[in-house]
Amino acid sequence: MTMPPQPPRWRYFYLALAYLCVGLGMAGAVLPLLPTTPFLLVALWAYFRSHPEKAQKLLEHPRFGPALRDWREQGAIPTRGKIAAVGVMALSWVIVYLTAPHPAAPIVVGLILCCTGTFVATRPSPKPHDRQSAVRKQVTPERPLV
Repeated sequence: MTMPPQPPRWRYFYLALAYLCVGLGMAGAVLPLLPTTPFLLVALWAYFRSHPEKAQKLLEHPRFGPALRDWREQGAIPTRGKIAAVGVMALSWVIVYLTAPHPAAPIVVGLILCCTGTFVATRPSPKPHDRQSAVRKQVTPERPLV
């Protein structure tokens, strides 16, 4: 299934969103509490709607490409990533619990973090795949983008 061509204004919107998310993702790679992968996933989505060649380039990135491909192809999150995400969520909840001015805040935040943590923890772990199959799955005119 191929996507219908986007009107130019939407194409520019998606392209701007992709660049913004790549910038935030790169900042997240060096700043301790800013996430990287969620921003890169949004950038990948926006690139596919505006500039598919840039999306392919992002999928081929040596550091971030494997995680993006695993999510796109399998809906998978690496075990190490799951542990880190749930650990940071737990730490965040402790900080909210210790500093919240209103007693309802830790309950609300705890419910949101439990739902988010459950979603992350229940994603499958990536199945090992060889480099040859990844090369064959590259975006080509014969293979639809989405």
